[in-house]
Amino acid sequence: MSSVTGPEVVISEFIDEIRPCFDYTLANTSCSACLFTLLVVLLGFSTKESRRRVVFQLNVLAICVALTLGILTGLTSGKAVVEPFDQVSTSVYIAAIVFALYPPLLYDSILLTRLFALYPVTSTSSLTLVKIFTFPFCVKCARVVVLTLFLNDYVKSGFTTQALVQNQEASWYRNPKITAEWTMQIADNLYSVSFFLYNLRIRTSLIQRVGGVSERIRQIFYISAANFVFPLIFNVAQIIFITTDRSPYTGALLLLINNYVAVIGVIFATLWFSGSEWVRSHKESLADDMFSLNPSRGRTDGSARKTDNEIILIGRSPVTLDAGDFARWDKTTGDRSERV
Repeated sequence: MSSVTGPEVVISEFIDEIRPCFDYTLANTSCSACLFTLLVVLLGFSTKESRRRVVFQLNVLAICVALTLGILTGLTSGKAVVEPFDQVSTSVYIAAIVFALYPPLLYDSILLTRLFALYPVTSTSSLTLVKIFTFPFCVKCARVVVLTLFLNDYVKSGFTTQALVQNQEASWYRNPKITAEWTMQIADNLYSVSFFLYNLRIRTSLIQRVGGVSERIRQIFYISAANFVFPLIFNVAQIIFITTDRSPYTGALLLLINNYVAVIGVIFATLWFSGSEWVRSHKESLADDMFSLNPSRGRTDGSARKTDNEIILIGRSPVTLDAGDFARWDKTTGDRSERV
């Protein structure tokens, strides 16, 4: 009986040992595949105009950072499953931790750039910009400091990958630096989203309903709220697990998934806008082709409305309404036709 029980115990312990890494690999592969698909769709819907925007370029950077995290996590976790006694080098393991902890700062900064749609740099006083961005800037600096202190302490806890893995539990459970970072992340996102949605509501209250404008504003509201709610849920769950569960595996899995959720939320916002830009550009090319085939029909003057794709034709040029128009609407009654 003992000869039968012995191997069973060894196999069971081996499975329990590699199960967390297997879960990391499974979640990482699924999220990375989803993210890569969204990247292809984003590039497919982009236009020359949208690709020149800083927000679009930042989103591509965020995707590249997240995919780098996926590669490092796949190497670290995959090798721990396939070769548990020959793990990756210490530098690769530390790099995977760095790409899991620091990128949320980039993702939150990209979402913060939405405020420039309401407060353009060219038409907003420096004092107003300082008042708006001082709090999130200070919070992000504090987040960088606490993350650096945590990473420094963790790296010093072991000189090999195996030693760092064994010290995970001691470095994770009720760590004040990581808990403070996640708490500040909640406060940072709460400020930027609340400030954006409040000013969006105030400024759009002066806008008269023109075609699909009201529907577009409602979509902006839902996307902004979703970009805050889902990462908030994961942040709260991470704080609960780090203060109640000594094992770091569940919390680390939530941290990994939260990185992808934050990036996907940012991409959806850009993808939604890029889709509108793509529709607008193709409508323009189609209209040009039709006019070249039948020039006797002439161009359409006055105001016409394309409610199916939320494009408004005013005068002789089509205009796609986006959040950047709000900065110009706050000085008018919102009737774009009066300004053309």
